[in-house]
Amino acid sequence: MSKTNAKDSGFTLTDNQTGKTWEFEGHTGSMKNRLIDIRSLYSTTGILTYDPGFTSTAACKSDITYIDGQKGILLHRGYPIEDLAEHSDYMEVCYLLLYGNLPSPEQKASFDMEIRHHTWLHEQLARFYQGFMRSAHPMAIMVGVVGALSAFYHDSTDINDPEQRQLAAHRIIAKMPNIGACAYKYSLGRPFPTPINSHTYSENLLQMMFSHTSEEYKVNPILAKAVDRLLILHADHEQNASTSTVRLAGSSGANPYACIASGIASLWGPAHGGANEAVLNMLDEIGSIANVKKYIAKAQDKEDPFRLMGFGHRVYKNYDPRAKVMQKSCHEVLSTLGIDDPRLELAMRLEEIALSDDYFLEKKLFPNVDFYSGIVMKALGFPTSMFTVMFAIGRSVGWIAHWKEMLGDGEQKIGRPRQFYTGHAKRKYTPVGSRGHTPNKVSWSWLWRGNKKNAKPKDGNQKPALAEKG
Repeated sequence: MSKTNAKDSGFTLTDNQTGKTWEFEGHTGSMKNRLIDIRSLYSTTGILTYDPGFTSTAACKSDITYIDGQKGILLHRGYPIEDLAEHSDYMEVCYLLLYGNLPSPEQKASFDMEIRHHTWLHEQLARFYQGFMRSAHPMAIMVGVVGALSAFYHDSTDINDPEQRQLAAHRIIAKMPNIGACAYKYSLGRPFPTPINSHTYSENLLQMMFSHTSEEYKVNPILAKAVDRLLILHADHEQNASTSTVRLAGSSGANPYACIASGIASLWGPAHGGANEAVLNMLDEIGSIANVKKYIAKAQDKEDPFRLMGFGHRVYKNYDPRAKVMQKSCHEVLSTLGIDDPRLELAMRLEEIALSDDYFLEKKLFPNVDFYSGIVMKALGFPTSMFTVMFAIGRSVGWIAHWKEMLGDGEQKIGRPRQFYTGHAKRKYTPVGSRGHTPNKVSWSWLWRGNKKNAKPKDGNQKPALAEKG
């Protein structure tokens, strides 16, 4: 374990069937968080642990981000997310996540210049977009284009070379806004944007997304600050699904571009990166403040399929600290643009009820960052299909920081989760001609409806499994 962790008195495991006991080391982290080191569990006891979704399993050690879900705390390298969002900028947070400390003025200037130097896309890569349909989802394009970077930048794919790792990291951070903007422009049939290196990262992102070749685009500093906060709030969130995917892909020795593409694919899932879009859809369904109590009652009814989106979090059992920052940005953006969005008023009423209603308090269903981020991005002009792209642009540095950390961790191995096997015991093979017959028209759709044991075929005469003799 790292120097900030120390061995403690450990743990004793007792098998209640046999009475055998085993001793396992314990470790206490820098935030007084404890764990049981079970790396030798299977080789020592022949027993596996079962933890679907890794709710109680630490697959790695990390110095990057700390979350205390019970207290609503989120720290990046020890710095509270509220302080970073209020006083820092995205480039500074990128440096912090990658290198462990806030940069000096000279380091900050040098890092900013390095990122600006890599904003352009290879001309041949720009033609790569023409292979996609104009109607393609931007996230599909992001997965393909980011994965293809390894075919264009061969000088940064050797993961054993620290300089190449750093070059790849800087390129990914620099090119993600351009890749995302090109995906958006391609869907509109408009010319690809050109980065302007005199702009900040967030200013460049806005002008590449919304500028026109025939008109000068002036970046509103308040909107640029809102985008910067949005990127900071999404920069890293510990071992979530997409970050764990990047680490797992990286554990095989895959090149950095392939690893980040795998993270984008994981983020694309609606349970991960698509939650803010679901919040907007929910607000549209509720319609007005007059309907709030009705929908609150529906959300509390277990038999009703309606669920309040943007409330509760897998990790946080308190107010998501990112939501407070995003709420402030939401007010600033709508005020600056002069938008009187009824969804904001509706969202605030929902938040007010959720923070005072016993049902939500008992279940610890507090507003999360997705509750306001969708309203902010919609106000800025991003279509809903680009919401997850913005998430991916912000999260790219977190993925890279964890990939970099993993490669430097001598204890890490190729990811190989175990399983709890529940299938058939050894069976005797029966030749096809000796097996029972089924109707000539066989549909396999029932197999894709979830649990095979509970699935029922549409055709009542069709058996849900092939019959066997003997």
